[in-house]
Amino acid sequence: MTKRGKKYTQARTLKEENKEYTVEEAVALLKKAAYVKFDESVDLSLRLGVNPKYSDQMVRGTMVLPHGTGRTKKICVIAAGEKIKEAEQAGADFAGGDDMIEKIAGGWIDFDVVIATPDVMRGVGKLGRILGTKGLMPNPKAGTVTFDIKKAVEETKAGKIEFRVDKTSIVHSPVGKVSFSEDKLAENIHAFLQAIVHAKPAAAKGKYIRSMSVSSTMGPAFRLSEAVLEKEEKSN
Repeated sequence: MTKRGKKYTQARTLKEENKEYTVEEAVALLKKAAYVKFDESVDLSLRLGVNPKYSDQMVRGTMVLPHGTGRTKKICVIAAGEKIKEAEQAGADFAGGDDMIEKIAGGWIDFDVVIATPDVMRGVGKLGRILGTKGLMPNPKAGTVTFDIKKAVEETKAGKIEFRVDKTSIVHSPVGKVSFSEDKLAENIHAFLQAIVHAKPAAAKGKYIRSMSVSSTMGPAFRLSEAVLEKEEKSN
């Protein structure tokens, strides 16, 4: 059994065993339970009633959180011609063409997101072994393969996130920082949950969202009530 520290144990006393909370209650307790010196991320974990081994039950998508994630991502754009200049003007941290592909092929990966235009994907495809293992490969479904570079860069800077159910039917996602106000965290959580509901596969049967909890990086998790989940599903 893992031995917990005194501060975590104390923080956990704020959580009642087997109790389920509203989003607003959970956020308030989560902030109160924060005990570390750094600004922790706030994360959502959802267990879905899907079987992701079947392609028609895959749940994935992108969205822009109303108040962002609280983290500034380094964006690398791979394009050609005027699109490189467009990327720089939009705020991309790095932008280039064949030179950028060669740099990454050499082992450089000092970025968090890669956005590419469709016309350079043949070259970018050669970086699959490097970018793929890091989850950085551009993908049209994630909006990271596009000619609208300006929009893609601006949305990513604004807090655009990608979500995808894993093989255990769980979706994890950051929804802000502990330093966010309770209202902003709650709005981000509701918006993310609505995105998950909207992404429900037609092949999914039975209860779609089976459970959800919210936690900070170092703190305890607070489970959200069935009433919250049912309300979000019905409002879609």
